[in-house]
Amino acid sequence: MKKIDNAEILCVGTEILIGDIVNTNAAYISQRLASMGINQYHQGLVGDNPERLKKFLQEALDRADVIILTGGLGPTYDDLTKETVADLMGKGMELHQPSLDRLKDFFVSRNIEMTENNVKQAYMPIGCIVMQNNCGTAPGAIIENEETGKTAIILPGPPREMKPMFEESVVPYLEKRTDSLFVSKNVNIIGMGESKVETVIIDIMRNSTNPTVAPYAADGEVRLRVTAKADSKEEGEKICFDMIEVLKETEVGKYIYGIDTTPEKALIEKLAKNNMKIAVAESCTGGMVTETLTTVSGASAVLDGSVVSYANEIKARLLNVSEGTLASKGAVSEECALQMAEGVRKLMGADVGLSITGIAGPTGGSDEKPVGTVYIAVSTAKRGKCEKLNIRNNGREYIRKVSTKSVLMLALNSI
Repeated sequence: MKKIDNAEILCVGTEILIGDIVNTNAAYISQRLASMGINQYHQGLVGDNPERLKKFLQEALDRADVIILTGGLGPTYDDLTKETVADLMGKGMELHQPSLDRLKDFFVSRNIEMTENNVKQAYMPIGCIVMQNNCGTAPGAIIENEETGKTAIILPGPPREMKPMFEESVVPYLEKRTDSLFVSKNVNIIGMGESKVETVIIDIMRNSTNPTVAPYAADGEVRLRVTAKADSKEEGEKICFDMIEVLKETEVGKYIYGIDTTPEKALIEKLAKNNMKIAVAESCTGGMVTETLTTVSGASAVLDGSVVSYANEIKARLLNVSEGTLASKGAVSEECALQMAEGVRKLMGADVGLSITGIAGPTGGSDEKPVGTVYIAVSTAKRGKCEKLNIRNNGREYIRKVSTKSVLMLALNSI
């Protein structure tokens, strides 16, 4: 088969089309295609309708060398992706005995009756490359058309099945049909907005073709994606890191907190390296800081505990926030945030205490303290530090996310 120049993604499923589930498959596959240097100019989404699927697929095959489809491989009557693709590419269907044997073993191992319609999943396009599903029942398929040079790759819809199959079977296949690869590194920035970052490095962005540099905004931070085209991963990484050193020499440099990381991961790693423990007191974030930290493997070694203290009574009784502070300054204040951070540190016997108190909305704001007013604080045995955030009112969830990311960065920069 010829080398791959471009690919297209076509996701199948009425449940995606009507918004019942979020299509995360396309984002994942797009990122992996980009990392292999495979161009992508279109994506498609179609419901479980064979005629519409056939139409969309034909249009995609007219544009791209490889079409990657997800979904429609189940045992029910409306799961027709394999059959539709096979028909369009001039292939019949046949029973693939190894897949049937795996299906039978799957049901026997779980003491579940295998119904007749499950056998449908073991029928594959004649002459295809069958991809074993190690996380589910539906095998995938790579269907090549020697005459046209076109290829269709069919994957299961559930991400927990699709991703392993893509990595185990699709990536090795695609790598054999590409001449080069792309390596990307994300430069993580907090404390400088996207427009300011672009203003500072605009000449670098314009003049650099390999690697390229592009800014992307996320909640509370900016990422610079540095992407290099190379013949090997090692060469691509060197090109990227050479550019990252150039970026660090600009004004942006002092706002870079890591490469291909997150505030929570960077903080957990720094605490572990310094053999330190942390404790958290949260009000308006309602446990989001703690939950974010615990998404990182190794968090249990450094996180002592947390207190969600919405009520002033809990702030006073558990965190030792003074009644005077609550009465004169209020729960949303620098004084309260500092006492919360110190109080949770001492309560848990930790090295570092973090706190957040604020107004996440949509109600509760005032002229003096509008929605988005948040105080974050960090406490160690040597000092306490507090910052006031005036977060744009883009909704409650946005305010909570930005507050969480900001307090993690405050801790990261304070230890």
